[in-house]
Amino acid sequence: MATRLVPPGVRELPALTDLRLEVRAFLAEQVRAGVFVPHVDTWLTRWDREFTRELGRRGWLGMVIPTEYGGQGRTYLERFVVTEELLVVGAPVAAHWIAERQIGPSLLRYGTEEQKRAFLPRISSGHVVFGIGMSEPDSGSDLASVRTRAEKVDGGWRVTGTKVWTSGAHEADAFFALCRTAPLDPEHRHAGLSQVIVDLHDPDVHIRPILSMGGDHHFNEVHLDGVFIPDDRVLGEVGDGWRQVSSELAYERSGPERVLSTFQLLATAAQAMGDGGLPTDAGLGRNVARVAGLHHLSFSVSTALEAHEPADVPAALVKLLGTTTEGDIADFVDLLTATGWVEDEELYTLLHAAILQRPGFTLRGGTNEILRGVVARGLGMR
Repeated sequence: MATRLVPPGVRELPALTDLRLEVRAFLAEQVRAGVFVPHVDTWLTRWDREFTRELGRRGWLGMVIPTEYGGQGRTYLERFVVTEELLVVGAPVAAHWIAERQIGPSLLRYGTEEQKRAFLPRISSGHVVFGIGMSEPDSGSDLASVRTRAEKVDGGWRVTGTKVWTSGAHEADAFFALCRTAPLDPEHRHAGLSQVIVDLHDPDVHIRPILSMGGDHHFNEVHLDGVFIPDDRVLGEVGDGWRQVSSELAYERSGPERVLSTFQLLATAAQAMGDGGLPTDAGLGRNVARVAGLHHLSFSVSTALEAHEPADVPAALVKLLGTTTEGDIADFVDLLTATGWVEDEELYTLLHAAILQRPGFTLRGGTNEILRGVVARGLGMR
């Protein structure tokens, strides 16, 4: 029997549609009130802690976290609907994105009772900001080549190394760091890795900005200079870091943020085309169709996560196809404006930002080359 690459699709039930419309109405009101200006790639580039806390007050953060830990006790499908609406309108969601997307589920799965009670309520209320410390200099997407090391000391570990491309580390309170707690075994490269929870306000943590081509500050280098990590801040089992990170990547790669980073640009271009400000082009329909198909694919991965089924391979497919589409949308609108331009400040602002962010779409969260390998392995092709 052929390997099924994509989980079975399901319909959006009326209760989910009602939730979607509720969120949509709230966001439209926020835009009208000038609380935020719609933008592109907002889950990485737009920080607004007060907006994040308002989402927490409305019960739209920590949706899959049980009520006993301060969450909403709702489903991955409900969370999908909320996050999709936030991305479609280009809301400022970077302050909670990583914590709500993958830190919370990972803590639920691997965290101790003390860790859950320390962090999950604050994630659900929007009062703690997390980052992810995976990538390292000269490692690319090969996480098995991690060189950050943790040495056992009395009461904990001393962690030394450098993480790079750490989104929002300059705004975050803590991050999960992947490190080596045992020497590298060339025959078993994934063994000996562990995850620790690092307080980014620790004086032995040094954060240096990495500026984008446009001068924006989203990424960072994080230097861990012998940071002390108490034993109670090790996540899961020592030496089990690779398995934990692999499961975490399903949350990181499968969400609608891998599809909708440039949706606001596409929607604005469609409006301009309808108003006669841009020439009619069949490419609009092709890109809308791609986004629609990817919506169903990403939604199906949420159904798998809800059922506690493995989703790393279909998540890699979402990320591979989704980020390619995001970049193609930026290219499409860029070429379209060259053939017929109308003065439209909003469209120009969105396009400018999308072009600057475009090179990172297919890099962050795993390069396309790595993701093709993940998919091929899932199909039994390698």
